Amino acid sequence: AEPWPENAALYQQLKEEQILLSDNASSLAVQAFLQMCNLPIRVVCRANAEYMSPSGKVPFIHVGNQVVSELGPIVQFVKAKGHSLSDGLDEVQKAEMKAYMELVNNMLLTAELYLQWCDDVTVEEITHPRYGSPYPWPLNRILSYQKQWEVRRKMKAIGWAGKTLEQVLEDVDQCCQALSQRLGTQPYFFNKQPTELDALVFGHLFTILTTQLTTDELSEKVKNYSNLTAFCRRIEQQYFEGHDKD
Repeated sequence: AEPWPENAALYQQLKEEQILLSDNASSLAVQAFLQMCNLPIRVVCRANAEYMSPSGKVPFIHVGNQVVSELGPIVQFVKAKGHSLSDGLDEVQKAEMKAYMELVNNMLLTAELYLQWCDDVTVEEITHPRYGSPYPWPLNRILSYQKQWEVRRKMKAIGWAGKTLEQVLEDVDQCCQALSQRLGTQPYFFNKQPTELDALVFGHLFTILTTQLTTDELSEKVKNYSNLTAFCRRIEQQYFEGHDKD
């Protein structure tokens, strides 16, 4: 394995006042993955993280002279450096792991984006104030509306624009049910050792459980599955407690 530089950094938006649930979840998934690989990373919060990212997505990592954004490409980048969590899986397990990761991205991440940008109460009370918070008026509103338009266009393209909040929460429940059944009584999805799937699921579920929204409906869906909440607690204790979180 290649040496991992001391000054490796992960960039995301400002934690307290700006970052939204979906980006926070994606950032936490990458942090969990790197912790599981035992690769130290410094978290750097920047108001313009989204604009600094090569793909326009957060988080991104800056390692040596390379910049890589999002979990999938980061997993590949780290693998090329000789660190992998899924090398021990056979081909069938690898395909299954990919399928569950797709499920999380297609259902949970999309539901988070829907809630943030398509649910009017959340948009007004949480999303617009937070998203535009680093910027003066009217730029704060302009950037928020621009982003909202972009996300809503994406929702139309994938057939989510016409969904009601109830339908979206039902999708979240089905996703949690599938994850809960796959996890069963194991510590991790593929038994004893965590993989990038565990990092991804943790990032999203832990963030949903710990983010204050206008109602508790989203977190209640996760809380219905006690093995998923226990899983989040276990990963938090093992990989984040006693580490410097900020």
